[in-house]
Amino acid sequence: MKDLVISKETTEKAVLVGLITPTQGEAKANEYLDELAFLADTAGAVTVHRFLQRLDYPNPRTFVGTGKLEEIKLFVEENEIGMVIFDDDLSTKQVSNIERELQVKILDRTSLILDIFAKRAQTASAKTQVELAQYQYLLPRLTRMWTHLERQRGGIGMRGPGETQIETDRRIILDKISRLKEELKNIDKQKSVQRKNRGKLTRVALVGYTNVGKSTLMNLLSKSEVFAENKLFATLDTTVRKVIIENLPFLLTDTVGFIRKLPTHLVDSFKSTLDEVREADVLLHVVDISHPQFEEQIEVVNKTLQEVCESKDKPMIMVFNKVDAFTYKPKDEDDLTPRTRENISLDELKSTWMGKMKDCVFISAKKQLNIEQLKEMVYAKAKEIHLSRFPYNDFLFQKYDDLQEE
Repeated sequence: MKDLVISKETTEKAVLVGLITPTQGEAKANEYLDELAFLADTAGAVTVHRFLQRLDYPNPRTFVGTGKLEEIKLFVEENEIGMVIFDDDLSTKQVSNIERELQVKILDRTSLILDIFAKRAQTASAKTQVELAQYQYLLPRLTRMWTHLERQRGGIGMRGPGETQIETDRRIILDKISRLKEELKNIDKQKSVQRKNRGKLTRVALVGYTNVGKSTLMNLLSKSEVFAENKLFATLDTTVRKVIIENLPFLLTDTVGFIRKLPTHLVDSFKSTLDEVREADVLLHVVDISHPQFEEQIEVVNKTLQEVCESKDKPMIMVFNKVDAFTYKPKDEDDLTPRTRENISLDELKSTWMGKMKDCVFISAKKQLNIEQLKEMVYAKAKEIHLSRFPYNDFLFQKYDDLQEE
């Protein structure tokens, strides 16, 4: 799959392009570009400038208007920019027209995420899933990105009577997609056997938006060294560790993070990774409470869990992480404008809808704040599930509790 990976090891300069539309205001558009810049940084690019344009809908030919495209072209030429990244998916026609005008590499949000996935994949399962997602992304873009693919299968005898190059290429990619899906089925079977071999231990899965601190929390609870860094999609492969809290052993799983504007086909290719979530008994939904739009991130995760993981009825603990990074700006007494999210303190937030939640906890995995309360909540949930499976173990828990009191 080296021929499909877009990224280079060298740092590239990039500009970002987004739209302000009737359904996406300026604040929202800027927030999406913030996330796109974070994605670009994760991929190894340096964001030099951003362009925003107000349109009712994307230009079907060039995404942005002619004047804005000319402005971008001038900036690219003057600053020797090698890459322009658009915040939404581009059609084949749009990419072709924009490339012809700007004469630089053109990426959209999905191709950038795929590039990051290709870099992060370590196991055979993750690599196969990334390759499948890449081919599914490229299939409708054959006219621009693929030429002479029959060489990958010998060439001679491949082309049927009157068959065009694009038809040949499409058939080759469809064959590859079919083969990759079969490989994933075999991997799924192997993982299913592994899960069965774990017995009936209670399973707890960490879920959440990307870069909310799941891997850091995993390391803290399991006393392991799962890779964690301040970049999007630091974890792509599912990691399972055995954890013991007090006298109760259970399995803790770290999973790939979710993100907004993630195409369905990309999520679908990672369904086998999310099997651990589907089969979990308890979900720890980790939230970065210091993020200005953490509530929208919660909605993204919940929607993905309901549609992909079929886990809407599972017991869930809301873990509001990064309380140490939470900041707010108090309003002046003479400021009569309505308060916004940045004017609300953490204590005030806790008294809103969060205060009505039965199972929620506020922690800092990095600073190890309030971790004991989290452990107590996880222990209570895991114990409840354990006793539902092994009711005869109740006397062991009672004896343990008695010894703790003594």
